[in-house]
Amino acid sequence: MPKEKLNILESTCVPLALENIDTDQIIPARFLSATSREGFGDNLFRDWRYRKDGTPDPGFVLNNKKFSGKILVAGKNFGCGSSREHAVWAVYDYGFRVVISSFFADIFRNNSLNNGLLPVVIPDEAVKSLLDLVSSKPGTIVKVNVSERTVEVPAAGTKYSFEINAYKQECLVNGLDDIDYLIKLKDRIAEYERNK
Repeated sequence: MPKEKLNILESTCVPLALENIDTDQIIPARFLSATSREGFGDNLFRDWRYRKDGTPDPGFVLNNKKFSGKILVAGKNFGCGSSREHAVWAVYDYGFRVVISSFFADIFRNNSLNNGLLPVVIPDEAVKSLLDLVSSKPGTIVKVNVSERTVEVPAAGTKYSFEINAYKQECLVNGLDDIDYLIKLKDRIAEYERNK
């Protein structure tokens, strides 16, 4: 799947102040039969977004027109549960490019980085402050800088650093997947083979 380049993202946020959001809540198992990565966003948080009769639940944040943007801010332990990559596909297909939390399940974090979605870990108190700010002021802009590994909230005067593997950082900034990255190195690989 071709990926967008992700270096600097300035966006409003969607606050999801829940902890321990597992992959079955992100994309219920009954929607995993598709053979392509597209269309999963339609069922992101399906059982929270819609009532049993199929109508949107006005109490759920994705159905609140005040909130929009390419950044999802969520509580601790986002993406726990099963290892389904479809959860990342759903978050990405919906339009999010960054998820900010204080903790991600390892498999979800790795799947995210492999699919062009940036999982940003900042301290728990920082996440709570950001959730409060975004909830009370929906137009708040957050700036994520992948090259500098920072999250900045200009309205609050705060800036946080986050960790990311240097290889995955390069892939995100340049819009590369693992195969693209290897193709980019083909001349160096060929030279190595000739000289070994």
